[in-house]
Amino acid sequence: MEYSTNQKNIQSSPRKLRLVADMIRKMSPYQALETLQFTNKAAALPLAKAIKTAVANAGKVENLAFKKLEINEGSKLKRYRPGTAGRGRGRPYKRRWSNIKVVLTDDVIESRVKNLESSKKTEKKEETSGTKD
Repeated sequence: MEYSTNQKNIQSSPRKLRLVADMIRKMSPYQALETLQFTNKAAALPLAKAIKTAVANAGKVENLAFKKLEINEGSKLKRYRPGTAGRGRGRPYKRRWSNIKVVLTDDVIESRVKNLESSKKTEKKEETSGTKD
């Protein structure tokens, strides 16, 4: 069974959230929450909130694992920073927001087997694509 949540318009850039998400992607959700609690990044707070919501959606299910943890671009606000271009002009910049999608599954064995099979296929492709001297 899959349990998911979507958090939209998180006021942090996707790059900052992806750095933290990559750190916890291979952990269990409970272990990830514990790690995020002590992570010294501002992006850890909205990511922890999204994971807590997905775990709450699952209820009292054990053996949860991440199936997907996606950080996508949300809206962009066009802004101007005055005084940086000189002579009273301003330079434009985009204030980037993010969307977080968390999908949890209780089929831990099946999801890990699929991940292992896909990684073995990519390793075989890399070996066969190498040039021979």
